[in-house]
Amino acid sequence: MTIKLAVDIGGTFTDVVVERAGVHYGTKVLTTHGAPAQGFMQGVERILAETGIEPGQVELIVHGTTLATNLLIERKGARTALIVTAGHRDSLEMAYENRFDQYDLMAERLPPLVPRELRLPVAERVNFRGDVLQPLDTASVEALIPVLRDQNVESVAIGLLHAYANPAHERRVAEILQAALPDVWITLASDVCPEIREYERQSTTCCNAYVRPVMAAYLSDLQARLGGTGFDCPCLLMTSGGNLVTIETAREHPIRLVESGPAGGAILAAHIARQHGEPSVVSFDMGGTTAKICLIDDGEPLLSRSFEVDRAHRFMKGSGLPIKIPVVEMVEIGAGGGSIATLDSLGRVQVGPESAGSEPGPACYDQGGDQPTISDANLLLGRLDPDSFGGGRMRLNTDAATAVISRDVGLGMGLDPVAAARGIIEVVDENMASAARVHAVERGMEIEARTMIAFGGAAPLHATRLAEKLGIERVIIPANAGVGSAIGFLIAPIAYEVVRSRYQTLSSLDTGTMQTLFDDMRVEALAVVHLGAPDAVADEARHAYARYVGQGHEIKISLPDGDIDGTTAETLRARFESEYERQYGRIVPGLEVEVLTWSVTATASSHDKPEAMKKDVTRSTRQGDSTREIHFPGFDNARRSIQVDREDITSAQSVEGPAAITEPQTTTILPPGFSLIVAPNGDLVINRDSQIESTSDAMAGIRQQIIWNRMIAIVEEQAQALIRTAFST
Repeated sequence: MTIKLAVDIGGTFTDVVVERAGVHYGTKVLTTHGAPAQGFMQGVERILAETGIEPGQVELIVHGTTLATNLLIERKGARTALIVTAGHRDSLEMAYENRFDQYDLMAERLPPLVPRELRLPVAERVNFRGDVLQPLDTASVEALIPVLRDQNVESVAIGLLHAYANPAHERRVAEILQAALPDVWITLASDVCPEIREYERQSTTCCNAYVRPVMAAYLSDLQARLGGTGFDCPCLLMTSGGNLVTIETAREHPIRLVESGPAGGAILAAHIARQHGEPSVVSFDMGGTTAKICLIDDGEPLLSRSFEVDRAHRFMKGSGLPIKIPVVEMVEIGAGGGSIATLDSLGRVQVGPESAGSEPGPACYDQGGDQPTISDANLLLGRLDPDSFGGGRMRLNTDAATAVISRDVGLGMGLDPVAAARGIIEVVDENMASAARVHAVERGMEIEARTMIAFGGAAPLHATRLAEKLGIERVIIPANAGVGSAIGFLIAPIAYEVVRSRYQTLSSLDTGTMQTLFDDMRVEALAVVHLGAPDAVADEARHAYARYVGQGHEIKISLPDGDIDGTTAETLRARFESEYERQYGRIVPGLEVEVLTWSVTATASSHDKPEAMKKDVTRSTRQGDSTREIHFPGFDNARRSIQVDREDITSAQSVEGPAAITEPQTTTILPPGFSLIVAPNGDLVINRDSQIESTSDAMAGIRQQIIWNRMIAIVEEQAQALIRTAFST
């Protein structure tokens, strides 16, 4: 009997799942931010006690964490220096040399992770082909040693110009520094991000160096705790790209773990989409701190080569820290159960991105929280049962939630606490719907015809309303939805991607050089995979990132199987033109194609492709369950709604809204006009039965207020920018 364990540390909750003989058992504990491994072990000990499993019986542990993300956002990483080629000391701060918000004259980025006094030049120069134009001056490197020592630098990032083509100088710098400063952590750009584009490469390397000492200490602490508790199985880490790597690899490249939790959710959603035969879905993952939305077509989530952390200016692209690693492409906003609701200077409801987290948490948690949150609003609206939250382990304090919502939101708007709570929920639902629409439009995709797959502790509470706003007719709530990302960890394959930038044009492709490059990348990728799966026969996928000469960005195309030979260039051109025409509607005949970057992904997956489930059309409607009052959008008054435990619904029954489907880790809200059935695998399948127009003048007024407030906000911000500029001059 195979027993696996998955742990997902989030901003508010740590989710733990045990898989035994294909059956999942989950639990949640509050995240312990001061010592994340402590919450990890609390959750593990609880689930093992509940299932009667001994640590020695567990054969695999899979883990994802937000620790690296939090270190970057909170700026609590190591004191880091950056070694650069002489003359390029300020490239990290110059960034893209553009304004990400051209209409706000006062818009500023956050300062770089490495201040100017710790961005240190050395004399050397290599060109984009890897040719040495100026040998490394070792004396210039040795001169930096006392500076690093005097500045108490804990970690060093080395990012020399064009080291992706020839890493010799970076490696020599590392040797000199490591010999003199053996306790300092050293990160090479040629190892972390061996790709073109200096700013993204240096930013990624600095981020890795910044979080590496703390992440390494955490992983060592975790290993010691696991070993001391009796676990003797491998522990693998989830990466941002949806793959699993060993702790040893994670120690070297912790930056690849930044989006590990959301990636697990996307893996689960893709798995569910394949099971249900859904070719086009949108995943909706809402936890205690953030909400994540991902588009999934043909059972595969969208993938990207880069993303930004900590967007500082209204979540605008370009205002964050760019990180160039394999990542599941999604939009993430500060909307979770712990997101704080406030009134701005104009009396408008604002929700997030600040979160109460787990310490102290929402006011209703009764742990000292003193600000209104989404969870508090859901409690006042009857959408959460105060006695059964978290499987009954945590009783919610309705009086505390009422007090903070009335004080911080209701009084300022002249609304009673329930009406204020309705406004909070409507605002956050509209924020998430807007983010989903923009995410789809930016990728030239539609969202209305998709099926929504909702999971995470808060998503089932909001899924039907979000679907209503997006014009989605069908919602799937997976089994154990409250711990969905952790279940996704158990589905993810052991895999690793290696990327290298080598400039080639298709008309003069150097087949010998490229074959050697791919052989080297394949060996590196397989070495990582075999650490986690020693006996696995790994699959291999090869890709090229190509563009027409003169263009600024590339598109991803797959390489044919077999060796690189005389036919490869023509095959690549045909595939490039096919993909280019699919994306842009036309090709440019006769124009040269160039490839800047190449990749190899080795995968050892033991998961078979899930079979589509048979549909059961014989249904009977449930009756006689307990009831409670729930407020729904579009209805002035609370509606008497049935309350039913998810485990009590059989596949031969359907549930008609209004209803609340409860389970230990989450609650699914079913408004009037919606109904659900249980799929053969235990998933809840919700269908929108009719288009119900809102009969509430109050809710219509709130929606109109949102529109007007956004227009006013734009005008107000522009006016303030002009006033600040006038005073400054």
